[in-house]
Amino acid sequence: MARTALVTGATGTIGGALVPALLDAGWEVRVLTRRPDSLDRAWVDRVQVAEGDAADAAVLGRALHGADVAYYLLHSMDDEGDFVARDRALATGFADAAREAGTGRIVYLSGLHPDGDLSPHLASRVEVGDILLASGVPTAVLQAGVVLGEGSASFAMLRHLTERLPVMVGPRWLTNRIQPIALADVVHYLVGAADLPPEVNRTIDIGMDEVLTYADMMRRYARVTGLRPRLVATVPVLTPWLASHWVGLITPVPAAIAKPLVGSLIHDAVRRETDAAALLGDPAGGLLGYDEAVRRALAGADPKRWGRRSALVGATLASVAVAGALSALALARPRHTLTPRIERQANA
Repeated sequence: MARTALVTGATGTIGGALVPALLDAGWEVRVLTRRPDSLDRAWVDRVQVAEGDAADAAVLGRALHGADVAYYLLHSMDDEGDFVARDRALATGFADAAREAGTGRIVYLSGLHPDGDLSPHLASRVEVGDILLASGVPTAVLQAGVVLGEGSASFAMLRHLTERLPVMVGPRWLTNRIQPIALADVVHYLVGAADLPPEVNRTIDIGMDEVLTYADMMRRYARVTGLRPRLVATVPVLTPWLASHWVGLITPVPAAIAKPLVGSLIHDAVRRETDAAALLGDPAGGLLGYDEAVRRALAGADPKRWGRRSALVGATLASVAVAGALSALALARPRHTLTPRIERQANA
């Protein structure tokens, strides 16, 4: 008899990629969504659809009935109202409903992070993981950094910044260390987490072997896609709020979405736990490296479409970025002299 997996967040990038992978692995899949019309037509006829809001206890009870594993892929990506309290309440309700339904396992995708103070959005994601781990239901909290794949907001930000800015003046988090991971490998690990033994109730850090800075990722992106080498400068003052509006100006990523993304980038995002392969098993052929992950994410896209205007756009937007940084610095340190630090790639 096939086992049943409940997937929340199935209209998102991760959930939308997870559903067909679970189906291919032999699972019966049920999705909980408020917007059935937004589900992927490629697989919607192969799943059970539970329509409703995850904040409704009765809806959750019905959706979780008979589920062997429940994937919690919900997280606020805006600042509307008290998102911390909203995410806390949603996670608590889900944990209670899963326990009452006798669900065998919860799987949650969170973010890599250091110890200490975190941005509000990243701290909220960590809190959600803690709530689920304390639910009484065996829980696996997978923690990932930048996800490289089509539809990923963090990849979209990286892509558009690199394509549109041959010269970039940006915040200091461009030099923070990041351990990214390909979307396909995130999905592989999520599927594997469903088969963990019940005594496993913990976080599991996931990421490719390469540790890069954000500036490194931009340069490597340019090299992989055949763009001209990128020149990157960092300035000491560019707050997450200002940086998110700067990203919103330069890219199609709205400032409201850019803010939590930038908030996560102000911290190093590297694995501290290294046993994901032992617990979940690596994909056949191993994890994708950065270059191949970018190639797959861009299949069919034209990264040079901005090339004809790159000089004009780059000069204009670089000037805007510098002006914004200088303004912020003038407000914060009236007598300080700004000296950007330039980082040039040798071959990219």
